[in-house]
Parts: sequence; C-alpha cells; structure tokens
Amino acid sequence: MNGSLRSLPLILMMLCPLAAQVPEYDIWISGGRILDGAGNPWFVGDIGIKGDTIAYAGPSHAATARQRLDARGKTVTPGFIDTHSHGRRGVFEVPSAENQIRQGVTTIIEGPDGGSPLPIGEYLSRFSKVPATTNFGLMVGQGTVRERVVGLQDRKATPEEIETMRGLVRQAMREGAFGLSTGLFYLPGTFTPTEEVIELAKVAGELGGIYTSHMRDEAAKIVDSVKELIRIGEEGNIPAQITHHKAIGGVNWGKSVETLRLVEEARRRGVDISIDQYPYTASSTGLAALAPKWALEGGQKSFKERAGSPEARARMKVDIVRNLKEDRGSGNLKNVVFASCVGDRSLSGKSLRDLTGSDDFEKAAEHVVRLQELGGCSCIYHAISEDDVERIMRYPGTMIASDGGIPVFGVDVPHPRNYGTFARVLGRYVRERKVLTLEDAVRRMTSLPAIRFRIVDRGLLRPGMKADVAVFDAATVIDKSEFGKPHQYAEGFTHVLVNGIPVLVDGKMLPARPGRALYGPGYGK
Repeated sequence: MNGSLRSLPLILMMLCPLAAQVPEYDIWISGGRILDGAGNPWFVGDIGIKGDTIAYAGPSHAATARQRLDARGKTVTPGFIDTHSHGRRGVFEVPSAENQIRQGVTTIIEGPDGGSPLPIGEYLSRFSKVPATTNFGLMVGQGTVRERVVGLQDRKATPEEIETMRGLVRQAMREGAFGLSTGLFYLPGTFTPTEEVIELAKVAGELGGIYTSHMRDEAAKIVDSVKELIRIGEEGNIPAQITHHKAIGGVNWGKSVETLRLVEEARRRGVDISIDQYPYTASSTGLAALAPKWALEGGQKSFKERAGSPEARARMKVDIVRNLKEDRGSGNLKNVVFASCVGDRSLSGKSLRDLTGSDDFEKAAEHVVRLQELGGCSCIYHAISEDDVERIMRYPGTMIASDGGIPVFGVDVPHPRNYGTFARVLGRYVRERKVLTLEDAVRRMTSLPAIRFRIVDRGLLRPGMKADVAVFDAATVIDKSEFGKPHQYAEGFTHVLVNGIPVLVDGKMLPARPGRALYGPGYGK
C-alpha cells in the first residue's frame, strides 16, 4: 500500500510528462526579425525572458513558457531610450505614458536644459512609490543649481558660491543623477560664464556623468555655441552632448555643415562629443525665447516692472522684431504658433499672425510683451530646414530624443514630437526617405543612448540585460501626430515590455506599471 502510494507521482509523470515540466521561461517572444540594438543585421529568432531579464536571444527553437507572444513578420528590438524628456510632471499625471509606450519608449531621462528637481534623491524616491509604466532617470540641472545659490541675476558667482554649487552637483550625482545639463539659452544659465559651467562639469565628470546642453545660441551664434560646448567637454573632462541639435532661422540654415565639422574635429583629437535630435522642422519653447535676456533678468515680476516703462518696452520690442524676422520667426508671423498660454487658453493652435491680424511685426512684438506680462505661453516655432534635419541625422554620433513630455491627451496643442518622434524616424526617415537603415536607426534609439548615459543593463537584446523590448511592424510603423492635431498616437507597435512585464500586447495597453527609477554611475559614491 505504502509502496504503491510512493510510486504514484512517478507513474503520473510517465503518463503526463508535460504536466510535470516547469516552463523554461516566463515569456517567449517567437519568430520575429531580431535587431539586437548594436546595429547588426536582423535575424529571425526568439527572445526568452525570465523575471525582469533576457535569458535567451537567438535562433528559433522549441521552448516552454508561461506566456507566448507572436512576433512573426515583426521587428523585435530593445525598448527605446529617450534621453531628453520633459516628463517629470506628466509621469504622475499620466503614469501609463501611453504616448511613449505606443512608440516603443521604455526609458526616459528627465532634467534637461538646465532644469531639474532638487534634491534628486527625493524625487526618485517619490517616483518609486507611484507606479508608472516607463523607467525614469534624471540629470541635475545647472540652472536649477545656480538659481538656488545665485538667483536669477546677471552676475558672476563668487568663489564661495561656485563651491556651494559644486557641492550640490556632487550630492545630486551621488543620489543618482546621470550627469549635468545646462540651458545656456535660458535663465539663469544664460548669465553663466563658461568657466563656471566647467567647474560644475568637472564634478559630474569625476562621478562618471555626461554633460548635455541646450546651447547658448542655436541661431546666428550656433557655431560659437558648439565651440563652447566642446571646450566645456574638453576642459571639464566629461563626455558632452549637443542636445536637440538644429539651426534656427532661415538665414542660419546650412550651418550644420560647420557644426558637424567641429564635432568631428573635436572627436579626432580625443574630445568625447555626441548629439541628439528630434526629427521635425519646428522647435517648441516658451514665448520668452523671443524676448531679450536683459528683460527677463530677475524673473516674471521683474519683467512686468520693466515692461511698464515705455522706454524699456520699446527696447524689448526692437529685439523681439529682430527675433521674429531672423531667428525663431524666420521672417513670417505664421511660423510662431501658440501651444498653450497662461493668460488666454483660447489661443492654443493659433499663430502670431492670426492674433495680429496682419504682417505688422511691431504690432506682433507688442502682443508678445503683453502675453509675457500675463505669464507667457508655450509656442511652436517653424524655423528649421529639412536639409539640416537630415544632415544631422546622418551623422553617426547622433541619437534620437524627443524633447517632449507626457501630455494629458486632448489638452492644448503641443508639439507632435510628444507623440511621434521615434515612430517618425522609423516610418519617414527609414522606410520612406531612406536617410538611415533600420538597423542604424534602432542603434540610435537603444545601445547608443545606453552607452552614452552609462545605462549598463539596457539597450541591447542580450542575455543578462533587462527585458525592455519593443515589437513593431517595420512596413507600417508611422507617426500620426500632426501640427494642429497633435493628440494622435503612433501606429505600428504590437508588443512592448518593460522589465519583463508586458505593457502593450497586440496593440492594446495593459494596466501593468513596471517602470523603475534608474540611478546614474555616481550613485552611492
């Protein structure tokens, strides 16, 4: 009797061998064209995932798994890494980040253009407690650091203030920042001498970070701005990146020839420089970009006080008119479009020409001052050349980054880059215009940003890497978001996984929120 009972499990195993097997993998993605992220040619194969990690990536074979995802006829890649995101507020308002997931983005890096939370560790701790779909990392913003120590004043920092700022950068790096960002076009970065930036860059570099910059000028002085970035990288002993590289204003189109030459020359002599870019011929930033920096010093209250002086207001308008004709307006008031305005939400989607009712640049400048007095606007500026976009995109050291955020669907009229950046590259610039090969485009969205930002466990489909995976149809993937009608998700993505958890399956969003806070190379040092 007892012997019979003891032999029962063995008998059952013999009769039902499959019931006794423990699945080899949690998820098995089968039959897709695998692009590993390194730029290698695709091959047909399978991806096996255990927990949050890739356990197999190779030729197709039989395997058991708890869940199987069909990728036949599709392209399988690492999840995309967006290294220039403005999603730190949106990730709490819209934790699904559907605009990102539907274009294959599984990791975003925030804190660009010199602006970031402080302390870094406190924000990352808060993020970790609120379930989100994407992974999330941070840069430390030089502008935020300077504003805390020096304020918004146009003056040099004292040696004691510089040392305080170095300490804040060091703390941020040890709390998990991936590097130092600047917005030398914006307040208070614009008031910062190059030498001061170098001192902060040295600290970030010592702790393994990267330096990224919205340069001091992307229009008439763009060449000088690239030279400054190269100097900061070289003297700061830190990898440096031109973020959202472009040449603004018709009179400056074509200057990317010179800027790319400078980057390549710097690399040949050993300066570690790279680029990121979004694939559009329009930028997006505040209406204050049209105003002279002296008028903005001290912040909004000071601007309103200056604007109340007839003499100062007239001076402001002279600079604004020049900017509208030569820079972000590129000579046409239709090129300045309101995304959202604090003082008048009804302006969303309208141009400065619509508001002015004519081509009167003086009148338009008065509207700019008035709207800035009310609190300002977010604007879209159609002032970039398609030739420059494609020339910069072809450069081998250029990665793709959105400069977008996580918008509330249907609210205001934001830049289409929020919804379409990565899908647009794959659809328009790979499939239609053949500016890049598919293999190279994927490299620029995965392993290149991972290497540059030292995200060591993502960006490749290799055993041991975290299982961030995107599956899409290379024959149909496309951005749908348009200027004027931006709230449209990209099409063509079938499956997306974050840390081994499916968040998009068969084109449908799932409720899972497996995103994690990511920590930079100086964390805990």
